[in-house]
Amino acid sequence: MTRRFPNTVLIVAAIVALVVLGGVAAIVHIRSAGPDGTLPLAGTVAHFSLSNPRLPAPDAVVSDPDGKSLSLASFRGRVVLVNFWATWCIPCLKEMPTLDGLEKALGGPDFTVAVVSIDRGGAATAAPWLEQNGIKSLTLYLDPESRAAFAFKANELPASVLIDRKGRVVGRMTGPAEWDAPEAKALIRAVMAEPS
Repeated sequence: MTRRFPNTVLIVAAIVALVVLGGVAAIVHIRSAGPDGTLPLAGTVAHFSLSNPRLPAPDAVVSDPDGKSLSLASFRGRVVLVNFWATWCIPCLKEMPTLDGLEKALGGPDFTVAVVSIDRGGAATAAPWLEQNGIKSLTLYLDPESRAAFAFKANELPASVLIDRKGRVVGRMTGPAEWDAPEAKALIRAVMAEPS
């Protein structure tokens, strides 16, 4: 003998299921959103840690391969992904081609990737590695005494810090990511689309 449930019981069960699923979706949405509710965090950047509130980035100084000093504050007006790395850091080396791909895809007047080597040997160590590995889109910056890395609290490598057009820290990622993946580009594009 088959037992039949009244239509009311089925309707109530369906409503409960929708409420539960809606709650799960809301939790996922909250994890995927930034302070303004729009920053997508999924896939390779799912563990990107958002700053809330966004505070001004440290006014750290790095140098280019010719020894010319540059304040990272000079990038204000552009979205910048600052990546601290070293040639002795294996995860950094695996990540570098993806940063090169991100710069190639999105780099320009509104966005740039600033790769900052903390190698003690400076340009003599970092520049040949980039060249030998076909990294062509990135501009190399140097921090051989790790002063900028210290200012940015980059205690582990690789460390990436995303800065908005106003010079504020959007958030950071410790460890490697596939920066040329669609979800990483979506995060960068969302920050680029914010009002300046």
